[in-house]
Amino acid sequence: MLNEIGKRAKDAAAKLAVTSTEDKNRILQAMADALRENRKKILEANSEDIENGRKNGMADTLIDRLMLNDERIEGMAQGIEGVISLPDPVGRVLWETERPNGLKIQRVSVPLGVIGIIYEARPNVTSDAAALAVKAGNAAILRGGKEAFCSNACITDIMRSAVQNAGFNPDIIDLVRDTSRESATAMMKMNKYIDVLIPRGSASLINAVVENSTVPVIETGVGNCHIYIDRDADIDMAANIVFNAKTQRISVCNTAESLLIHKDIAELALIAVKARLDEKGVTLYGDEICREICPDIEKATEDDWAREYLDYKMSVKIVSSLDEAMEHIRKYSSGHSESIITENIDAAEKFLSGVDSAAVYHNASTRFTDGGEFGFGAEIGISTQKLHARGPLGLPQLNSFKYKIYGNGQIR
Repeated sequence: MLNEIGKRAKDAAAKLAVTSTEDKNRILQAMADALRENRKKILEANSEDIENGRKNGMADTLIDRLMLNDERIEGMAQGIEGVISLPDPVGRVLWETERPNGLKIQRVSVPLGVIGIIYEARPNVTSDAAALAVKAGNAAILRGGKEAFCSNACITDIMRSAVQNAGFNPDIIDLVRDTSRESATAMMKMNKYIDVLIPRGSASLINAVVENSTVPVIETGVGNCHIYIDRDADIDMAANIVFNAKTQRISVCNTAESLLIHKDIAELALIAVKARLDEKGVTLYGDEICREICPDIEKATEDDWAREYLDYKMSVKIVSSLDEAMEHIRKYSSGHSESIITENIDAAEKFLSGVDSAAVYHNASTRFTDGGEFGFGAEIGISTQKLHARGPLGLPQLNSFKYKIYGNGQIR
């Protein structure tokens, strides 16, 4: 069954690769319209997933990731329309030259081909990934988790029907209906049909794909994101940024999980930040200095410094310098997003240049590490690797390139 899906996707991708921008946009608009028109059907399928999740003891944070409502479905449709408004990445001349022998050489962007996406309990990924893949000229084979199966199947069926009704091959989008571990493992070996595999989800999922796939992988990463409050920080600004970065939506990878505070302002800053976080019931896990300032802070263990909580929890440590903060981040960060809060421009530039993460911020929340916020439209994930793509994976990152060489009879 998987090989048949792969074969159909490969054939569909070859035609989509040379489809005009106008036609790709027509496909995407049909998909967005269909999601709106079938909102009730999607919510019914999602309710079944939510009910099954609660029966199986799914954590509230995961339920939040799984849950759809009218607003989120509208957001999915608008996400697709946002992709329509973006420039087509296919066919761009990236570089060109003319050789002494008269050969004219161009490096031109082309689709990757068939993209496999293995993801977990976020059904909005189904439409985001499909839209980005299609606009970038790729077919998408989607394999979501069992927790969101009803939602993913419903959304995929709606999008496939929309593509077909618009007069195009629905096999540019398909869903693997088998949610067993074996199906994911099989996708990792489908080199004949899948050109690149993108895992999106927990650390265990991502590691399993990276370690076992023979298909090339674009690695998305978990988010142990840090905020460092420097000695020259505006404390009110710092408290607002930490509050937003930690509590605005706790179940996503760009949520701040770790807080570092310079010792010179430790007492004022920690008390101010904690007062804001207390509004949402955030539990802090801190070192001894933190606990001397605020005795109700829990004692941090070594594991807390590297943990992605995805919960109303946060680690906090007092550091003696910017250098110590940067070293702590180097040791424990997942390479996703880090922010410095400071009015000292030199300190900010040292942090931005020296911290080796996909996104580094000055006086802003880590919650902005997002394809939409960066102006990329929807995203397929956040890459924490360094080869090919890093940060939000938007349209340009879903293309490769080839060389076009124009001659007039040259031989070597």
